[in-house]
Amino acid sequence: MGKAAFDEMNGFGGEVRAAYSQLKAWLDDTPAELLEQRRLEAEALFRRFGITFAVYGQKDAEERLIPFDLIPRVLTASEWKILEDGLTQRVQAINALINDLYGKAEILKAGIVPEELIFANEAFRPEMIGVKVPGGVPVPIAGIDIVRVDAEKFYVLEDNARTPSGVSYMLDNREATHLLFPDLMARSKVRPVERYPDELLAVLESLAPPSASSDPTIAVLTPGSYNSAFYEHSFLADKLGVELVEGRDLFVRDDIVYMRTTQGPKRVDVIYRRVDDDFLDPLTFRPDSMLGVPGLFSSYRAGNVTLANAVGTGIADDKAIYSYMPEIVKFYTGEEPMLHNVPTYRCREDEALKYVLDHLPELVVKEVHGSGGYGMLVGPASTKKEIAEFEKKLKSDPDNFIAQPTLALSTCPAFVDGGIAPRHVDLRPFVLTGSKGTRIVPGGLTRVAMKAGSLVVNSSQGGGTKDTWVVED
Repeated sequence: MGKAAFDEMNGFGGEVRAAYSQLKAWLDDTPAELLEQRRLEAEALFRRFGITFAVYGQKDAEERLIPFDLIPRVLTASEWKILEDGLTQRVQAINALINDLYGKAEILKAGIVPEELIFANEAFRPEMIGVKVPGGVPVPIAGIDIVRVDAEKFYVLEDNARTPSGVSYMLDNREATHLLFPDLMARSKVRPVERYPDELLAVLESLAPPSASSDPTIAVLTPGSYNSAFYEHSFLADKLGVELVEGRDLFVRDDIVYMRTTQGPKRVDVIYRRVDDDFLDPLTFRPDSMLGVPGLFSSYRAGNVTLANAVGTGIADDKAIYSYMPEIVKFYTGEEPMLHNVPTYRCREDEALKYVLDHLPELVVKEVHGSGGYGMLVGPASTKKEIAEFEKKLKSDPDNFIAQPTLALSTCPAFVDGGIAPRHVDLRPFVLTGSKGTRIVPGGLTRVAMKAGSLVVNSSQGGGTKDTWVVED
C-alpha cells in the first residue's frame, strides 16, 4: 500500500505526540476489560438512543448500529485553526460558485470551468437559473471531508453541499463519551460541540424570506421513516425544536407553503429539506414523486420560502467539479486555497485517461456522482479481475470517472477485538453559513475504517465513527 501511514498519536513511530499525551496516559492506566465493558455499554446506549442506519440494496438491509469507537480522536487548537480558516474560505467559494452558475456564469465566461461539465451535468438544475436565493447563501449547511497524511498536511477529499449527513452522530458520540468516561472528559480541556443545534437554528432563522415574521416557522422535511438517515432527521427536528414533516404534511396555496396542524394551516418560512431535488416537487421535477410538495418550487421561486440547502447545490458535490476547486477558490476569493485537493486525474481528458489505465493498480478511481463508497476501485486492495472489469468501465465511459493516488490516510488508535490498534480515519466538519457569516463547531464527525488496513470509512461500507476532540495546545 506504499509508505507507512502517519499515526496521529505516535507520528511515524516516534514518541507520543503532545496532543495525545494525556489520552495515552489514560489508556495505559485503563484495563482492556474496562474498555470492553464500556464498549458494551456504548452499544446498549446507542440502541436506547435509537441510532441506526439502513444500507440499501443489501439482503440484510434492516436497521443496524453504526460501530462507535471508544477512543476519541484529538486535534489541537492550532490544528483546528488551520482547518477552520481553510473550511471558511472553501465554503465561501462554493456558495459563490453556485450563485454564479445560476446567475451571470462569470466563471464559465472566464474559461475556468468547462461549460459542458456544468450544462451536461445531471446535478445542474436549469430551473434555478435566475432564482434569487434568500440571503444569497445556497449552501447554509456544508460537510467537507478532510483527510490527513502527516503532522502538517490536511487535504479535502470531497465536498458535500447537497444534504450533508452525520451531524447527529457527532453529537451522540460526544454525549456517549461524556456518559462513559466522565473522568477523562473532566481532565481534558475539550471544546464543546453541543451548541451546534443552536448555531444551525440561528443560521436558518437568518435566512428566512423577507416576508416572514420576526419568529419564522421552520420545519425539517424528511422522505419518511424508511429513509436510511431518518434517525438524523428526527434527531435534528427534536434538537432544533421544530416540526418534522413529510411532503403530505405540507401544501401550497397562492405560492405560500403551509403546514397542516390541529389548529389549522400554519405558514412555513424555512424548510431544512432532506429530500433530494428530484423528489421535492412533482409539478417541477419528477411527476411520479410521492415525497415532495406540489407547488413548492413555485413558492421558492417567488421568494416566499427558504430551502436549505438550495435546489441545484449538488453540482458542487460532483467529483469532476471538485478537481477545479483550487481554481474556483482563487477565482472567487482572490486567494490561494488554504486547504488543498487530493491530486486528481480527470478521466475525460485523453492524457489523464491513458495515465490512469496504465496505473490502475496504484490508484483510487471514483464515479463523479458517486457517494457512500460505492462505484469505486481501490487499486492496491483490488484483485486482477476487479481491475480488469474497472478498466472496461473506464474505457466505455471515461467522463464518468476521476482517479486519485492512494493516500496513506492517517490512523488513530481504535479499540477493536484484538485490543488497541491503529485504524484509518477521515473527518467531516460541518460548516454553517448564514446572513451573518460562517460558524463551525470545533470538531466534526470522525469516520473510521474498522477493518485492519481498510481505507473505506463510509458507514454504508462497514465503517464506524468516533468522538472528535479539539483541545487547547
